[in-house]
Amino acid sequence: MIRFIFAMGWLAVFLICSIPLMIIEWIIGKFNKDFHDRSSLAIVQWAFRVMIVFAGTKVIVKGEENVPKDTAVMYVGNHRSYFDIILTYIRVPRPTGYISKKEMDKIPLLGIWMRHLHCLFLDRHDIKQGLQIILTAIEKAKSGISICVFPEGTRNKGGEEMLPFHEGSFKIAEKAGVPIIPITLVNTAEIFENHLPKIKKTTVIIEYGEPIYMNQMERDERKHIGAKVREMIGERYKELEKELQLPEKN
Repeated sequence: MIRFIFAMGWLAVFLICSIPLMIIEWIIGKFNKDFHDRSSLAIVQWAFRVMIVFAGTKVIVKGEENVPKDTAVMYVGNHRSYFDIILTYIRVPRPTGYISKKEMDKIPLLGIWMRHLHCLFLDRHDIKQGLQIILTAIEKAKSGISICVFPEGTRNKGGEEMLPFHEGSFKIAEKAGVPIIPITLVNTAEIFENHLPKIKKTTVIIEYGEPIYMNQMERDERKHIGAKVREMIGERYKELEKELQLPEKN
């Protein structure tokens, strides 16, 4: 429980104390968009790193050399924990927006920072709004902003199998012409979700797969890219789970 108090307390302190920074970042953004993006990225990455330390989480990173540094990408990962966003965001090499559920925008101050960081808020029950989010994400990716998507659509709250990947989200990579970077996240739910409300000391693995270029694929293969990426991540999840030597689930 102490880790929960420290980690959540730190997040609250950061959000409150960063109000002047939000104003400064807003002003910077009016004159120098590139510097605004890079400075906002650095500030939030620092805050999230401190939070991971308070949570007592050891992070093993694999395949980070697969992430291109000279172009925007579309990250695609499995999703079991709120910490998935924190763990992956501290490692992005360039400004990156996450597609998140609309409820995140209602969290005081956090929603403002997320907008500074090009995050997009999805109403999963509004098809028209969902299409607009995809179009906005495409334009951001074309402008050099990476996009991160968890195409299961929500956190997988139980079971070994991942939820189906929504194929529509992959239009971002296809239309923007950016590579897909599969992310396999292992054991992240053990930080918090598996034993609410405690945060426990644990080890997680983040593995970045090789880039997938949709413009190099056949048309029929592109139509089922979601299923293909899901299968790839699923296979790596099982291997990395063994590597962590997690206890078998009954």
